[in-house]
Amino acid sequence: MGILKEKFINYTAPQELMAAGVYPYFREIQSDQDTVVIINGKRVLMFGSNSYLGLTSHPKIKEAAIRAIKKYGTGCAGSRFLNGTLDIHTQLEDRLAKLTGKEAALCYSTGFQVNLGVVSVLGGRNDYLILDELNHASIIEGSRLSFSKTTKYAHNDMEALEQKLKLCEPGHDIIIVVDGIFSMEGDIVRLPEILALAKKYKASVMVDDAHALGVLGENGAGTAAHFGLTDEVELIMGTFSKSLASLGGYIAADKEVINFIKHNSRPLIFSASMTPASAATALAALDIMEQEPERIEHLWKLTHYAREAFKAAGFDTGPSETPIIPLLIRDDFKALKMTRILLDRGVFVNPVISPAVPKGSSLIRFSLMATHSFEQVDEAVDKVSGVAGELGIFDAV
Repeated sequence: MGILKEKFINYTAPQELMAAGVYPYFREIQSDQDTVVIINGKRVLMFGSNSYLGLTSHPKIKEAAIRAIKKYGTGCAGSRFLNGTLDIHTQLEDRLAKLTGKEAALCYSTGFQVNLGVVSVLGGRNDYLILDELNHASIIEGSRLSFSKTTKYAHNDMEALEQKLKLCEPGHDIIIVVDGIFSMEGDIVRLPEILALAKKYKASVMVDDAHALGVLGENGAGTAAHFGLTDEVELIMGTFSKSLASLGGYIAADKEVINFIKHNSRPLIFSASMTPASAATALAALDIMEQEPERIEHLWKLTHYAREAFKAAGFDTGPSETPIIPLLIRDDFKALKMTRILLDRGVFVNPVISPAVPKGSSLIRFSLMATHSFEQVDEAVDKVSGVAGELGIFDAV
């Protein structure tokens, strides 16, 4: 037996969930990522996707990807640093800089790599990274690669943030890194207050707009635009894998900052460039996002409608104020069982259990797309509420 096999042979948690019939991961989808998907040959309502604008099946998006493959091929066979920069990469970066109100932008092959490659190089050994405790895992991993001193503060708690800022020694760089929309809770960062504290303590602010791009701000420009504070946020990060129906990510900032990152970020320099199809897809999605503002308007109408419907049914939706609606279950096994039953009844949702959330805080993550209809939301709310009642979820609320 190999050393690693012997080491991991007793890791059986997934198998135990499979045996109990509640394993919720790696569910195979046999169709495109739309409001209705095919799983095991059956039609299922999709309320577990991050495709907030519903663009993954848009004809113009598909056509853009096909055209790019015909012109450039399927890959770049190298990093952006060397032979992997195409003219469409540069075009995309120019568009993103304009959208975010920054001088320059830089694209990576995934959103995870953006945070890994940017957060890790912003500060030196005697500098400080201050993170919201509920930031995305990619920010956490980026901080682990950094030589800076890293600390976390209680979620969206400005008093806790100020206490951390007070502990920073004068004369060193301080970078506050936050999500714009928090991916599980669905709430929005308290950006105006964070920027006021940043000004007071001479700190810089980076906002991760992975879930805010296409959702917040004029033309979906993101969190800083939503608050009218673009000039005060020094770095804006985003991904293409959600609203922009593609794969990749970007960082936008002053041109001097981007110049430094371009020449020092290892996940950029030593990773293959994003594919031509991915770049072309993101460009096409930006066109649609800017030309069809009614998509974002409908998404927000659905958001208010669905959240009120779940509250009326008896659910605690936590602090959510966006198309991400957490349904608090507070029991890991019930959250898993609920997910399994709902899939059988034609509704796809995602369970979030410990350790991803604290013990006793498990939830069902219900997320909306601009292409959902009110009738689909009604059907989902009815089925989700019915299963919750059967499992005694409301008894504990």
